Amino acid sequence: MNEFENWQQRFSIAEYVFGEEPNAFLVSKRNLLAKGARTLAVADGEGRNGVWLAEQGLDVLSLDFSPVAQDKAKSLAAKRNARLSFEIADVHDWAYPENAFDVVVEIFSQFSSPAQRARKWAGMKRTLKAGGLLLIEGYTPKQLEFATGGPKARENLYTRVMLETEFGGFSRIEIEEAERPLSEGAGHKGMSAVIDLVAWK
Repeated sequence: MNEFENWQQRFSIAEYVFGEEPNAFLVSKRNLLAKGARTLAVADGEGRNGVWLAEQGLDVLSLDFSPVAQDKAKSLAAKRNARLSFEIADVHDWAYPENAFDVVVEIFSQFSSPAQRARKWAGMKRTLKAGGLLLIEGYTPKQLEFATGGPKARENLYTRVMLETEFGGFSRIEIEEAERPLSEGAGHKGMSAVIDLVAWK
């Protein structure tokens, strides 16, 4: 089974794999989000984060490669009376338009191999406007000890050095590592080792 088939199957259940509520790190940065800001939600899956961003008054494009996930995201948006745009695309190969978004959000999209991640992050940097805000949350290698969600491949996990190297050219970056419990559906449940990046291009 390839990655696409794997996610199609995971998302095919009636329940939302990662719940219907937005990611806690994203919510904690609400004060940085300006109404009307053009926002890209990368690998937005079943839409919990994209829908929440739209509810905050942002102009959101929810990007994911799974039609099953996007159908569920559209249902969630309708349930919450949220307006946002959707596009089915592989986040590694999407033609990220240059200087198009005020905010780019990537939450736990760690199915990317190192080569895929390089393409994805290059696109995310390109599409973010000067002065724009980048928000990333991912698991660190210590997550392999907790086994409460996330990839099993160490090379797919994020480290401080990795983020500093990739985004060190931004005008300002803030990185925080933490161990805290997550409760995001059945997919992320229990004590977790995470790393958060807040950066301004």
